[in-house]
Amino acid sequence: MSEINRMNGEKITRKDLNKVYWRLQIFGLGLAINSTTAQAISFATALTPVLKKLYKNEPKEVRVAAMQRHLEYFLSQNTATGMILGITAAIEETTSVEQKEGVVAVKAGMMGPLAGIGDSVFKLTIQAIAGSIGAAYALNGNALGPVLMFVIYNAINIAIKYYGIILGYEKGMEFITSGEQAKVMKNIINLSTMVGVVVLGALISSSVRITIGTELVVNETIVNVQQLLDGAMPKLLPLLITVGLYQVNKKLPRKYLIFLILGLLVLGTILFLLGVIK
Repeated sequence: MSEINRMNGEKITRKDLNKVYWRLQIFGLGLAINSTTAQAISFATALTPVLKKLYKNEPKEVRVAAMQRHLEYFLSQNTATGMILGITAAIEETTSVEQKEGVVAVKAGMMGPLAGIGDSVFKLTIQAIAGSIGAAYALNGNALGPVLMFVIYNAINIAIKYYGIILGYEKGMEFITSGEQAKVMKNIINLSTMVGVVVLGALISSSVRITIGTELVVNETIVNVQQLLDGAMPKLLPLLITVGLYQVNKKLPRKYLIFLILGLLVLGTILFLLGVIK
């Protein structure tokens, strides 16, 4: 226990961690973002209940220094930040005054790897799974589809965010110093990427529907182009179009994304009216 906390006799409770969770859940990391410290203001806002508890009887300069530590550059993924908040709270509680700068180093060391895990798990896997389930209902005319997607994604998101804070605090530095950190993170990223690719493949084949309506006449024999493509590889056209749009989206500035969507709508309508697709 730190020198400060031995004097105050203060210990972080589940109630304090709940306050941290609700701040992260309500405000997220988008509360205030700037080019200098990125999401640091949002991180410090979420951690404030813990800092108030640990340093409430300390001189003003100590409280100011504690807050300033967490106003340094921070950039990570919203859900994964729950784990970082929990570990940071544990380190703040268990380090001496001379060791406080280590808090910043630990945060800096974790925000990158956990951001990678968060993006892989939530952007590529959980979002895709929830979206595919919702899309399956929606394509059958069931209005429950969008609602189900929202419920599934947020139920998992909220649970991982909350228990990430709790687990991060309870384990503290144990996870970081155990030597298993890099191995665990690598396994999670690989597993989530594999699952995400499988789910996205299934989603493409079931939801991207493009049928060529053109027929060719060869020596008085009518050749159906769509059947020809299906004979080579079923769902080949949806796959090629999805991969092509993905590559275009990577290179296209985000502000032009709406024009890409509108262009697809116009092109699809024209091709449908001409009978090229159906």
